[in-house]
Amino acid sequence: MRNKDLHFELRGEQQEVAVIRLTRGSKRNAINDALVLALRDLFEKMPTSVRAAVIDGEGEHFCAGLDLSELKERDAGQGLHHSRMWHAALECVQYGPVPVIAALHGAVVGGGLELASACHIRVADDTTFFALPEGSRGIFVGGGGSVRIPRLIGVARMTDMMLTGRVYNAADGERIGLAQYLVPKGSAFDKAIELAVRIATNAPLTNYALTHVLPRIADQPADQGFMTEAMMAAIAQSAPEAKDRVRAFLEGRADKVKKA
Repeated sequence: MRNKDLHFELRGEQQEVAVIRLTRGSKRNAINDALVLALRDLFEKMPTSVRAAVIDGEGEHFCAGLDLSELKERDAGQGLHHSRMWHAALECVQYGPVPVIAALHGAVVGGGLELASACHIRVADDTTFFALPEGSRGIFVGGGGSVRIPRLIGVARMTDMMLTGRVYNAADGERIGLAQYLVPKGSAFDKAIELAVRIATNAPLTNYALTHVLPRIADQPADQGFMTEAMMAAIAQSAPEAKDRVRAFLEGRADKVKKA
């Protein structure tokens, strides 16, 4: 699949890894409505062979945010529906069929950070910088950032970013939780692919539990979270693939955990 905004390809012997690349490099991959809708459609129609996905950006930047050239004068109702369109699209990323790894470089700004925060793992290279400039532009985040980003870095840090225009470099961004991995310039995509290949070997039901159930447990009161955990554990361990994997470990046919 390819259109003017998005490139899609499958990798691996069984086409188990999807590569999704924003292809508006001349616009620093700024997100327009067509790109939002293309992302939504892609994750809704992901091939069944795919077990993990990587989102990348063409050119020097991952994504510089909302394409302000398309920012229209909207009344309150139109603005509400536009924001909800973003919510629906990024919900398809976060709660879609597979784990998603973001390969970050250059600008991860505004809507670009909202997209990255909807992914499950973020790999930043040394060129990456993070910002939320909406505060200085008289607008507010509308793509789910007010929900997802504080869960990564806390309300106080997000408030600071929006009030002051603070920009985090790659190292500081990784330190506060905007990325889980920090790699040398130009290697974020390769690291993201490496992780995706590894994740694709997991039992699909376990990956589903980690991407769909774990974040919901985090939102529940402890007693409800414990019950949800117990039910998910029972479901996961009852799967035939899980039984085969445990049997392989007990029979010495599976690798043991080793010190990194």
